[in-house]
Amino acid sequence: MRIEPLTCSIGAELSGINLADAVHDDGLFETIRQLLIEHKALFLRDQNFSRAEHVAFAERFGELEDHPVAGSDPEYPGLVRIYKSPDQPADRYENAWHTDATWREAPPFGCVLRCIECPPVGGDTMWVNMVKAYEMLPEHVKKQIEGLRARHSIEASFGAAMPIEKRLALKEQFPDAEHPVVRTHPDTGEKILFVNAFTTHFTNFHTPENVRFGQDANPGGADLLRYLISQATIPEYQVRWRWQPHSVAIWDNRSTQHYAVMDYPACHRKMERAGIVGDKPY
Repeated sequence: MRIEPLTCSIGAELSGINLADAVHDDGLFETIRQLLIEHKALFLRDQNFSRAEHVAFAERFGELEDHPVAGSDPEYPGLVRIYKSPDQPADRYENAWHTDATWREAPPFGCVLRCIECPPVGGDTMWVNMVKAYEMLPEHVKKQIEGLRARHSIEASFGAAMPIEKRLALKEQFPDAEHPVVRTHPDTGEKILFVNAFTTHFTNFHTPENVRFGQDANPGGADLLRYLISQATIPEYQVRWRWQPHSVAIWDNRSTQHYAVMDYPACHRKMERAGIVGDKPY
């Protein structure tokens, strides 16, 4: 195996291995898992495995989850087909910095994403290291957000484009989740800035330290939240991956955000993703 870091902050490309072998090779799988924790996003080319092998490899990290909007492949539960076509309208959610499914009480551990078909140019995906984003915050901001909690909503994101009845039913099925603004990585103990496009507001900002009068509450909290969410846009914390057929990305959803760049013309772009069930942030 060859390991080539792609930036100083996040991401490494692995070559000389076949992920399908890690389904049965415990040593290879454990090496990949440790590299994932270290680099936060791993990338591979020429991974021509089957859907069954895709699912089997992802399941080595843990149980796979279904997506309430995107759904799963009927033959391979947990494998989500993210297919774009010339007659499909532009996606409203992938091209925003986000951590997958933080509207769940227990957001995903991570994902294994494979490219089936892609534009000849364009359609890259970017990832950002949210451990680095936290580390580089000014000390007075770190102190201000210590102990803050925030809401994450599927209704305000996926649900916002739905008819009202469907949107309210989605919210009933997935009530807004509340998470710490700074979570702790369960494997490394690192502190992670844990707000993204699914985050709507702080739930405990209204304290004497933050709010002198009621008029301070909404603009004060909203401005701080926008500032924190904007940290994902800093290039020094990012890596950008150019897709080719049979390329694979594996990422730690706990410590990263990602952004699917929709700069390509109307065409086919077919991706298949297995999301791994995670645990409740703390």
